[in-house]
Amino acid sequence: MTSATWLPTATHQTLRLRAALLARARRFFADRQVLEVDTPAVIGSPVSDVHIDSARVIFTNAPDPTYFLHTSPEYAMKRLLAAGSGDIYQICHVVRGMERGRHHNAEFTLVEWYRIGFSLDDLMTEVDALVRELLGDVAAGLASERLSYREAFLRELQLDPFVATLAQLKEAARSLDFQNSAGADQNRDELLELLMGAIVGPRLGQHSLTFVYGYPSTQAALARIDPRDPRTALRFELYCKGMELANGFHELAAAQEQRARFEHDNAERRRVGLPAHAIDERLLAALETGLPDCAGVALGFDRTLMLAAGAHHIDEVLPFPTDRA
Repeated sequence: MTSATWLPTATHQTLRLRAALLARARRFFADRQVLEVDTPAVIGSPVSDVHIDSARVIFTNAPDPTYFLHTSPEYAMKRLLAAGSGDIYQICHVVRGMERGRHHNAEFTLVEWYRIGFSLDDLMTEVDALVRELLGDVAAGLASERLSYREAFLRELQLDPFVATLAQLKEAARSLDFQNSAGADQNRDELLELLMGAIVGPRLGQHSLTFVYGYPSTQAALARIDPRDPRTALRFELYCKGMELANGFHELAAAQEQRARFEHDNAERRRVGLPAHAIDERLLAALETGLPDCAGVALGFDRTLMLAAGAHHIDEVLPFPTDRA
């Protein structure tokens, strides 16, 4: 360690811009009468998603000494929605282990919100408006684009993700130098997620805010299945300059279906050698009580700030990244 590591990695100018954008976000929601909430960062039940690594917290004097840092405030916010909160948003730090890179820091800031009675189209329109508000002049030259997951794959890889064979998906990964990642033991979803994350996504939104919707139903996470096309989920992601900025759902309200998805996630975790996680029974109890029909989204604030500041690396918009914390 050198003495210089005490210094922030963001300039004073960028830190001022960060503060200004946080104020803009709060003003955006205040103008729409969306309530700001603040839920616990330390939780008892982490997410079961096989692709997300939750950080453990140990309280030595607690009866059950193992807790976790939240990777998203989603579960707690849905409990508030079920309790009658109405439209809500939150700006908070979250932690996801094993994430580090040009666009990744283990601890980062999310802007997450839920809108009652919104369709996925309504929410995409609102996300577009907030991102443009945050980007300011940088957004002036950006178009707005919406395309389906299928259209994105056809345009960028000339593959239909819903009918392509496993062999074709492996070949697409091999031809783009992902031989080691596309091993014989990978299933269809793993290959699709690899291709989307490493190849298709980075090509999107070069001159636009690009919303990709209609993800495979096997990647629904906490989203509803589209009744018009059961192959797809009512889920979108937003890309700009090749960066994923946001992930939105028409939220699943069925407790039994959500439990089945959690159990499937844990089976996948065991399959790949990861520990299974306790299911969040409080969330399921809230869903049983009744989640209002709503759509919700999480926006990566730091990545949005990177675009606004013209930054190349996420460290440029953080006062202290994890390795300087």
